[in-house]
Amino acid sequence: MQKRIIGTIGTGVMLSAQAVAQTSSSNLTTQELSGRVNTITTAVPFLMIAPDSKQGGMGEVGAATPADGNSIHWNVAKMAFSEKKGGAAISVTPWLKQLVPDIYLYYVAGYGKISKTQAIGASLRYFSLGNITFTDIVGNTTGQFRPNEFALDLAYSQKLSETFSAGLAVRYIRSNLTGNYTLSNGQPTKPGTSTAVDVGLYYQSKKLKINDKKAVASLGLVVSNIGSKVSYSVKRDFIPINLRLGGGLKTIIDDYNTFGIYADVNKLLVPTQPVYLKTVTGTDSINNSTNEKIIEAGKDPNVGIAKGMLQSFGDAPGGGKEELKEINYSIGFEYWYAKTLAIRAGYFNEAKTKGNRKYFTVGLGLRYNVFGIDFAYLVPITQRNPLQNTLRFTLSFDFDAFKDQNKDTAPVTPNP
Repeated sequence: MQKRIIGTIGTGVMLSAQAVAQTSSSNLTTQELSGRVNTITTAVPFLMIAPDSKQGGMGEVGAATPADGNSIHWNVAKMAFSEKKGGAAISVTPWLKQLVPDIYLYYVAGYGKISKTQAIGASLRYFSLGNITFTDIVGNTTGQFRPNEFALDLAYSQKLSETFSAGLAVRYIRSNLTGNYTLSNGQPTKPGTSTAVDVGLYYQSKKLKINDKKAVASLGLVVSNIGSKVSYSVKRDFIPINLRLGGGLKTIIDDYNTFGIYADVNKLLVPTQPVYLKTVTGTDSINNSTNEKIIEAGKDPNVGIAKGMLQSFGDAPGGGKEELKEINYSIGFEYWYAKTLAIRAGYFNEAKTKGNRKYFTVGLGLRYNVFGIDFAYLVPITQRNPLQNTLRFTLSFDFDAFKDQNKDTAPVTPNP
């Protein structure tokens, strides 16, 4: 389907206009600042979309859920604690299905144990944005393009003890949104590229019992997408560097019934946009000596990667109250019957002034020999969601079961 774009594509391609005029303070109080809409935006936000249907059906928790083929996205350190020797998964997620039929997120991931304490993995995330028709300022067609983005990961995870592991993932990111299209002001564009790493830690208890029932407690901490900024023309934007902290408790009730509850908190480690001093005409005030906007509340967002990550904990214009609103939280449940049927549910919450995403999720999982399939469905609460009324699915493969199946079917050679 064709989607008409007039002018430029995205804020990352646009240049800010500057002016010099008489200044006028907005005189907003800290409480008023913390209550204003101030959503944090980054380049390549597709990196934050939940790629699989298992965690997607549990409110998008994943820092401390059991390891599977999709662990690279959620917490790379979990791979070393996998009970299987290896696995893989393929996920397909329709995006904005209610508006357009040709936007999809594809995700292929897998891992393998190379020893009792080590695991390696890889994944490919591909975001296809359909077909776009470019037009000039009066609406004449100037070309067509199929924008796309992808990220390729290589990962390693190592057990440091019987209960603790660490992991590292290296990521290459390429975002081609414009096809080298030249803007109406003559400014050329280019694909945005970046390299990034994930650093994860994971804890899993051993020999824990609750009311004489075997249980497993888990904790996970991961900082993802620590990497260089992305540029489509002149301006360079942060990628979604994210801190995820989670915990979980799985109880094995008997040989047939297992129940788990998990929770995550997330915070973007990128600068929050400040409040700029306004002129009497409503435009941003400019410092004549530095030719930069004058900040009334908050901090300068045009900083390096390391400084931006540290600054993100205390740069909100509304102070500590606004900083707390930048923390999203989610909770998820998972019930397994006979290791064959899974029923899942979850809830995700984001502050009203930071995006206002609030939704419930439900999911279903089935396992049979080598194959498994997971489904997820999202129910929005506060606003429309790109995934509403959309059934997502993930197809998984169990390498251990595949080997066992081959052993069972292998011919037996009689002894002479």
